[in-house]
Amino acid sequence: MVQSPQLDLFPLVEAAFRNCPDRPLANAELYRLVGAAAGLKDREVHAKQPIGAAGQPRSPVTREIRWHQRTLKACGILERVPHERGVWQLTEKAKRGMHRAAPQVTLLGFSTSLGLALFGHSPQALQGLEERIDLVLTSPPYPLQQPRGYGNPKASEFTHFICRTIEPLLSNLASTGSLVLNLSNDIFLHRSPARSTYLERLVIALEDRLGLHLMDRLVWENRSKAPGPLQWASLSRQQLNVAWEPCYWFSPDPLRCKANNRRVLVPHSDRQARLIAVGGETRQTSYGDGAYRLRPGSFAAPTEGAIPKNVLQIGHSCRRGREHRKALVEAGLPAHSAPFPFALADFLIRWLTEADDLVVDPFAGRMMVGRAAEEAGRRWICVENILEHVMGAATLFRGFDRLWINPALQPTSQL
Repeated sequence: MVQSPQLDLFPLVEAAFRNCPDRPLANAELYRLVGAAAGLKDREVHAKQPIGAAGQPRSPVTREIRWHQRTLKACGILERVPHERGVWQLTEKAKRGMHRAAPQVTLLGFSTSLGLALFGHSPQALQGLEERIDLVLTSPPYPLQQPRGYGNPKASEFTHFICRTIEPLLSNLASTGSLVLNLSNDIFLHRSPARSTYLERLVIALEDRLGLHLMDRLVWENRSKAPGPLQWASLSRQQLNVAWEPCYWFSPDPLRCKANNRRVLVPHSDRQARLIAVGGETRQTSYGDGAYRLRPGSFAAPTEGAIPKNVLQIGHSCRRGREHRKALVEAGLPAHSAPFPFALADFLIRWLTEADDLVVDPFAGRMMVGRAAEEAGRRWICVENILEHVMGAATLFRGFDRLWINPALQPTSQL
């Protein structure tokens, strides 16, 4: 087994280009630089194995590096060198870097008739809030061993990091409200295929320290997720490729929580629709020593729809995200490298809140939570500490009622 750190090649690919800001990199040199940073020998970087339905021999390492190249291109960080094959360089925007909010300073980035986008740091940006919060929905920075451009806490710091952010919001969180955290299940111990137990530690801390109650561990299945963990799935072959992330749902008062699955019913399956049409089951049987009984006429009553399962099959790409990315390219702004999908935010907001409720995202990124809240008729507040992401998020709200963008924060490019 290759003894190297857990391989998240994304920051290593980005670092290779940022360490060479004034010259382009051909793929061969990029492979060498990333491999060296990951502690891999050249033969390990280029080792091939059958990949895909056709079983063509490919290197999983170089394949993932190219995957991350395309991600960085979509984020406005990389561009191809014209008329050159396999040669890439930093964009002019990336060379200038991004602007982070100063500590203890919060400014209004933009607003709509329903929401506010704040340029600042959580939880300080929300100090003095007098509104009742009905849902805190966020995807905080994951505890990656190799931090990304927006910054990441370490796994050993993560529980304190989250509790420090959430605790000030609890005085405003309604007893009928909810907290949902989208986290990563794929944080590994150093040089080991064993997963960190930081999630379990966080759940216990939120219960013991903050008095929150765990309602569910929702599974967000994203089949278009990039292959990985590269080290333990593709190289040592001990793990499987990942395809899901957990969304932990908490409530301050489970019995009063206003979640209602009637707001997110899905169409009946064809089989269930036929069963209802013929008057239900004709069988009579039992399962599990009588714990579950099936009687004639069961499932005959027509209903508005089926209750969704707690495994949510949602890809990270969607129409709104693609439109947003196009708008960012036109505005010369970088995309966020960890996008949160509209469909996931929309489902959780409709399920856990009612019209005119307040939704808060303290780690907003591209602010898709705000966009989903706006479309669902909920009020929203999003906090983001990188200026370019705040102003890029404004492109998500073009055409919405009373969109106002703070002229003092606008970059020279036009939104």
